Amino acid sequence: MLSRLIGQVRAASDDIIISKGAFGFKPPELTDVITFFVRFLFIIAGLAALLYLLLGAISWITSGGNKESVDNARNKIMNAIIGLILVFVVMAVVVLLENVLFPGDDCGLGVSKPICVPRLIKPST
Repeated sequence: MLSRLIGQVRAASDDIIISKGAFGFKPPELTDVITFFVRFLFIIAGLAALLYLLLGAISWITSGGNKESVDNARNKIMNAIIGLILVFVVMAVVVLLENVLFPGDDCGLGVSKPICVPRLIKPST
């Protein structure tokens, strides 16, 4: 019975034309993917530093007053704070460079403005 149903299904026309927006979305361009990846790396770096800070705090709590364990936990916390500060400083420097090098443009390095890749051929609109 299934084969009879499948055999009866036919296209209304042999000419199937799919336009660019026929799927309900526009596929992302390479610049959008690279911009997403750069921003994703900053998010992962911040989350990793926060996780390391949390692990340092947990190891401090569970140290039981042992001097060596407390020192290790303190080092973890200090390293995590330095990592967070570095992530924010790098983000600030990149945003500053984007605003100095590309003033008023919608082109940047991927943090506050999307990345622009030079094109040889301009697409028709």
